Amino acid sequence: MSRPIRVLVAKPGLDGHDRGAKIIARALRDAGMEVIYTGLRQTPEMIVNAALQEDVQVIGLSILSGAHNAIVPRVLELLREKEMTDVMLVVGGIIPDEDAETLKKQGVAAVFQPGASLDSIVSFIRGAVPVG
Repeated sequence: MSRPIRVLVAKPGLDGHDRGAKIIARALRDAGMEVIYTGLRQTPEMIVNAALQEDVQVIGLSILSGAHNAIVPRVLELLREKEMTDVMLVVGGIIPDEDAETLKKQGVAAVFQPGASLDSIVSFIRGAVPVG
């Protein structure tokens, strides 16, 4: 029997709005994934350390503050430093198209912008994470 996909959902930076992150976390849980929600105001270091401790396959960042160009590269750098390159990073929030493309080039697996359906997020993660 294969283990469920483990996803860490985090709200980095000073953004204090987490309703969307909680909705995503619930949708992933309802889809059979194990979800760890870290809460508000997480630093990249806190997020990567939690991902390591929880042995997750996916990190999902919810960023509404506009700080994605500072936070996401730091998370990717920490994942490389800790040799966690098998952990997939997805990002959701208010992210302009040009920034979304840049983030993908840096190593983000997917960027979910406003209007992305819960089903599309669940389907992407299911399709991208190896079963095992």
